[in-house]
Amino acid sequence: MALLENERIRLRALEPEDLELLYRLENDTQLWSTGDSIIPYSRYTLKNYIAEAYRSIYEICQLRLAIELREVPGAIGMIDLYDFDPHHRKAGTGVVIELAYQRQGIAMEAVNLLSEYAFSFLKLHQLYAYISVRNTASLVLFERCGFVNTGTLTDWICTSEGYMDVLMMQRINYPQ
Repeated sequence: MALLENERIRLRALEPEDLELLYRLENDTQLWSTGDSIIPYSRYTLKNYIAEAYRSIYEICQLRLAIELREVPGAIGMIDLYDFDPHHRKAGTGVVIELAYQRQGIAMEAVNLLSEYAFSFLKLHQLYAYISVRNTASLVLFERCGFVNTGTLTDWICTSEGYMDVLMMQRINYPQ
């Protein structure tokens, strides 16, 4: 089996066909509180983003991959490495799955595949994720993938209900 796939899913480079999924995900205002996005993106901007996605993680310090189920044509989610730091051998990670495919273990498989790639191929020492204290589904997901809560960032994000804490989750790749 190849590095970025298992029996059920495949992580692959972005394709032009992923434009509509990317457009829906990037412009879903309910997801904005889980990331750094505060503005909508045009199809034109996202089309250019996909066209530039061939660039190396060492050049642009990020990697976005489409998540594909083997038996379903087209992508059903996205997974990222961001703030890639080759000197300190670390990167942030995040994942989003379309609503119809959530709670089926797909995100967990994707995070585990990406972690394996990051640790074995990119030789990273750690991955981290910032997760809102209210995002219980993501907290459970990352804990099941071996991430540990290593700290609280107090009043880290501003929401319509006021400021909210964010947990710093880390997965360290200790030599065996």
